[in-house]
Amino acid sequence: MKEINNKPIIKYLINRLTKSQKARNLVVCTTNKQSDDPLVNFLEGKNIKYFRGSEHDILVRLRDDIYTDPHFVDMVFDEYEKTHADYITDDGFPHGFVPVGITRSALEKICKVKVSKNTETGYREFFTQTNLFNCKYFKPKKDIIFPKNLRLTLDYEEDFLLAKEIYGSLGNYFHLEDIITLFEKQPNLIKIVEGVDERWKQSFGNNITDLILKSTEEIK
Repeated sequence: MKEINNKPIIKYLINRLTKSQKARNLVVCTTNKQSDDPLVNFLEGKNIKYFRGSEHDILVRLRDDIYTDPHFVDMVFDEYEKTHADYITDDGFPHGFVPVGITRSALEKICKVKVSKNTETGYREFFTQTNLFNCKYFKPKKDIIFPKNLRLTLDYEEDFLLAKEIYGSLGNYFHLEDIITLFEKQPNLIKIVEGVDERWKQSFGNNITDLILKSTEEIK
């Protein structure tokens, strides 16, 4: 609910995702905590669908990133239509730009067999490291060069400060190429999140969820 130009960040993401040609429904997944009531009140006021679930179990309450590109959303749909993969995401893009596509059957399966009830950190590894699912990945074109340590997500205050600069410069409807051009013209922008990725990686390593699964019989 933090604001950029007097508009909550969540509204920027929702507006961006309405540009998807493939997605039929947008649902904001949040928690049952009282602190998320203002978000739910906002969503209700805008007639935006939402789901409230576990505070710590991301796999029963999925979330997304504010830079998610509707172009890549449609690519996820296209990849699923071609391959029927269980899990579709990126490999080599800046953190936070490409969405994750997970089939309902894969979500139901992993929620049935995982032991941990806290999947806040590292939930993707349930799909990529357990050998239970068919995974597909998008790779950036070879001629695309990203600024080192570019983060396109919203975990720290520095991420928010960078978001204000990006949205202030590009508006709401931009794509990956626009961001790359912006950083080429204003290379000092990357200094806003300098060192943040190292902090994130350390936090990730310290808090990664337990990937232990239940017995083989329960997986079937």
